[in-house]
Amino acid sequence: MLERERVANHLGDLGALGNDAAFAFGLTQFLRLKEDWLRLNDQLFGHRFMMDRIVPGGVVADVGAPALAAIVEQCGLIGGEVKKLRVLYDEHAGLQDRFATTGIIDAGLARELSLTGMGARASGILIDGRAHRQGYTPPPPYAALGVRPATDERGDVAARVAVRFDEIVESLRLLREIAVGMPSGETRVEVAPVAGASGLGVVEGWRGEVLVGVQFDGDGKLARVHPHDPSWQAWPALEHAVMNDIVPDFPLINKSFNLSYSGVDL
Repeated sequence: MLERERVANHLGDLGALGNDAAFAFGLTQFLRLKEDWLRLNDQLFGHRFMMDRIVPGGVVADVGAPALAAIVEQCGLIGGEVKKLRVLYDEHAGLQDRFATTGIIDAGLARELSLTGMGARASGILIDGRAHRQGYTPPPPYAALGVRPATDERGDVAARVAVRFDEIVESLRLLREIAVGMPSGETRVEVAPVAGASGLGVVEGWRGEVLVGVQFDGDGKLARVHPHDPSWQAWPALEHAVMNDIVPDFPLINKSFNLSYSGVDL
């Protein structure tokens, strides 16, 4: 579900980036692919955006052999379409003129602002919670899958577009690997809160590193909950990215990050 969410959002954003550079054909084609992707989500998991599918102790939806076969088949179809569209984007002079050297964030600034996720990787920083994070081992199944983070050193809109394309390809590979190696067994176990306990969860979301901290009181009830969206430290990066560009480029730079307006307030 996490990798399918990553692909869905990158598909939508690549289309929107084309549209913001006056290439409406890119928008229609990528939204067509995203719609097909979301419809299969609904069919297999019971929700287009897979809301409320992940719960304490596991997941509420299981996938059998037919569903896994459908995922693998769709990965092949989408992968072929994305490959064609990437050639179109890379060879379109108008798009590259708008993308290249626009909205630059260099590695030094990215580190200073603690930028994570796709935005950081597009500035040459190799950081990915599925593969690289100091002090902790990636959660299953990522440790066994050998995630190959996509990076680009240019730090501009073109780099963020390129990283999105590469991440789609990698997520499609991961989805095939996960589908083929899906183990049997329970999909959810009962979780009993421990009075006075606390914990921190870390996952590499499609925007970057998502953290959720929880603390229980003496009765085993939630006393404090802190969800942290990667947009929190990415919004200041966007402020720096737009400083040296013209006003009409703001929508393009903004979409190249596609941050959460509500997530920053968490």
